[in-house]
Amino acid sequence: MTRIQSKVLLWTILAASLCGLAAALASQYVFAMQPCPWCILQRLICVLLVIACVVGLAQDSALGHRLAGATAMLLALSGVAAAFWQHFEAARTDACVLTLADRILSVYTHLDRWLPSVFAVRASCAQAEVAVLGLPYEFWSLGLFVAMSIASARLVVAPRVRV
Repeated sequence: MTRIQSKVLLWTILAASLCGLAAALASQYVFAMQPCPWCILQRLICVLLVIACVVGLAQDSALGHRLAGATAMLLALSGVAAAFWQHFEAARTDACVLTLADRILSVYTHLDRWLPSVFAVRASCAQAEVAVLGLPYEFWSLGLFVAMSIASARLVVAPRVRV
């Protein structure tokens, strides 16, 4: 894979992460869909993906792109896990207080206090359950994270061609 192809993949992952964030914020502020802790954790993962891609793009080297791809892959797989957990476990309970997502957001990062308009939890997992076009909302997020996992894996395992 050439450096240009690596950059295109990093830009694609970055754009997909920004689109995911935009969709989440539009869902909250335009369509009044209030986020649960696991929704907010997925937002944080998208922000971290953007940062990983920006750092990778700033490192104009094959190693920098590969490291950014590895970081993005781990983050995207974390997003996959969060979406699965949200659907199969968290959405089945009315009380999702002090789950892993809550601890990461409130105890470890304090993002809910620093930037509440983006990272404050506003609903329980069961209250936030909604379907869009017949699919649970978290499955849309899951699909986005799977696509980003595949793209970032390509950055990590693709054979390198010097150009």
